[in-house]
Amino acid sequence: MSALTTIDFDFVRTLLYSQSAIVLERGKEYLVESRLTPLAQKEGFASLDLFIDAMRKDRTKSPLQAKAVDALTTNETYFFRDFHPFEALRKTILPALIEHRSAARRLCIWSAACSTGQEPYTIAMLIREHFPQLVSWKIEIVATDLSTTVLDRARAGIFSQLEVNRGLPAPYLIKYFEKKGDAWHLKPEIKNMVQFRPLNLIGPWAIMPPLDLVFLRNVMIYFDVDTKKAILKKVRACMLPHANLFLGTAETTLNLDPSWSSTQHGIATVYGLNAA
Repeated sequence: MSALTTIDFDFVRTLLYSQSAIVLERGKEYLVESRLTPLAQKEGFASLDLFIDAMRKDRTKSPLQAKAVDALTTNETYFFRDFHPFEALRKTILPALIEHRSAARRLCIWSAACSTGQEPYTIAMLIREHFPQLVSWKIEIVATDLSTTVLDRARAGIFSQLEVNRGLPAPYLIKYFEKKGDAWHLKPEIKNMVQFRPLNLIGPWAIMPPLDLVFLRNVMIYFDVDTKKAILKKVRACMLPHANLFLGTAETTLNLDPSWSSTQHGIATVYGLNAA
């Protein structure tokens, strides 16, 4: 395979930004080579530059372009990632939401950029484990991602030994999974709590139910300032006045959108809408 040229790298950067708003900085040529070279081979191209040239000649959103964007998106995730947001959810956020929504007996939760599903499934297991009173409530957990590949994996609810070893407490593994061969299968009682849908954060959004809780973690770090502002504005429009927003530890609404304020719940930072 030939080395990635500047012209080809710039084309890939532009393609990725136009279809996902992800900013790929110069110096990340190695990432493009490592992720697209196997894809080029799989698609039958003798070299990476021939694969990129084929994408360049097709001015539509071709299947090749979609596969390239899919390969370039980061899908790092694991159960109970960063731990502290889920402690806040268990100790303070969900109890407050349950009290607030006791008349409606309904909670709507969105896990954005959910990758292979560990985050929404963590939320579902936490609800089942610590809030048995919610069994009779209508609980909607909507999980979305740009990549249809990871969504297919998420829907299957099948995880490797390595994946369940990353962050999942042993009692949860024993209670909510079944071992089949070398893999762990999530039990239907948890799997059926989550609806997976494709959604591009920079594209049109499907109609969301009014949201009580949003997890938008570790995705805005890949966007420029204007894209972050636009996404926060759209999230705001979907949220109920009392709703809460979790961002990644390196993310904030500060200097992006004055409609938000933050509170500390232990080590976790939680964002809410300012009163109108």
